[in-house]
Amino acid sequence: MHIQRTRRILATTAALACLSTLSACEGSEDAAPPAATANAAAVTEGPLAEAQRYMRRFTSCEDLSAKPDDPRMPSGDFPKVGQWSVTEVGVCSDKPEKGDIAIAVPKDMKEFQAGYKKYVMDRIAGGDGSYGLFSNVLVGEGFVAFPTQPKTALALVRSDLRVLVCNPGGRTPEGYQYRKPLVEGCGLTDFFATEDGSGSPNLESPQDPAAGDTEKPGQPKTGSLGLARAGGIAELRKLVGSTLRECEKHFSTDPEAVAIESIDYQPAVKGNALDWGITGRALCGQPAGAQRAVNLSWLDTVGDMRKLQTRAKAAQLADLKDDGKLRATASLLLVGENIAVETNDPDARFGLYQLQFLYLNCAPGFSAPAGYRLEKSRVDGCVLTNYEPEHPVR
Repeated sequence: MHIQRTRRILATTAALACLSTLSACEGSEDAAPPAATANAAAVTEGPLAEAQRYMRRFTSCEDLSAKPDDPRMPSGDFPKVGQWSVTEVGVCSDKPEKGDIAIAVPKDMKEFQAGYKKYVMDRIAGGDGSYGLFSNVLVGEGFVAFPTQPKTALALVRSDLRVLVCNPGGRTPEGYQYRKPLVEGCGLTDFFATEDGSGSPNLESPQDPAAGDTEKPGQPKTGSLGLARAGGIAELRKLVGSTLRECEKHFSTDPEAVAIESIDYQPAVKGNALDWGITGRALCGQPAGAQRAVNLSWLDTVGDMRKLQTRAKAAQLADLKDDGKLRATASLLLVGENIAVETNDPDARFGLYQLQFLYLNCAPGFSAPAGYRLEKSRVDGCVLTNYEPEHPVR
């Protein structure tokens, strides 16, 4: 929830994870173990006990306590008695998952949801535009649960508990339930996701504007809004010179130099460039010598864009297979009509987007918020976009 970088385009991400301002709800693997049973004040009847009995049908909820000083009780922004109509608070432990579940019992569920929505909107107005997209606020009948571990949340959303999302950028992927809550502008869903991909799987294919998703501003119904083009490597070097400064001073088309990569800078194109549909290739930056390499990027002229994107898709999916993330040192492939640039520098990519290059994104479940470009690629299962979830710009 701490991703916020500003430029000129409005950016939000759409996923659900732990409400980060709740210091005891980070879902960290290093979190302190649940308090021992001896520290808990036994709660055997009342709304908290009813909530415990319900949740224990789906996950572990042991050592229920209503003691304000229970070390498992969340601090920070966790709703306190008297806030948002909350009359009772408690906490129990999901020992198999090494986490806890905080519980709030509101007298008026609509007032609770309205209070939470206002809090989210205040945080957004204060500059935290992604606040509330990552929510562990699970609303049930008569109580609200705040699990600290993703696996606990995943077990609970298999019940009637639903994640409350009040950030306007929130969305529910296809295949998951969505219903309106008691206040306008929020949503209730059984989709729970985390930034590390350990939440609910999002198996949607990347959105294809040619398949009917044409409501977002900036998405063409057919064709493209325009892509960068160059007549050769020399023209491409001149085109990107204002963005890739290293191309002005350190530039080479020598095959041995172009084949150089380092631990910090790895190209998107591997092996014989001709097999990727590339007709010309150059290296910008300072290859490793006495010191480490500096600011490496690659320029390509492309004779077969479909072949390039097909090979790049396979490489990208192979990289994502292990942990769902691309290697930080791997370059992203930004394409134009007949040219491409490979770079792992987010600031450089921002400049290239202004030159009408677009990033080939083949990650399952990817979507772009309104305000970003999203166009059809040459291969199924990929899109061209100027939106990077890890580096949103405004």
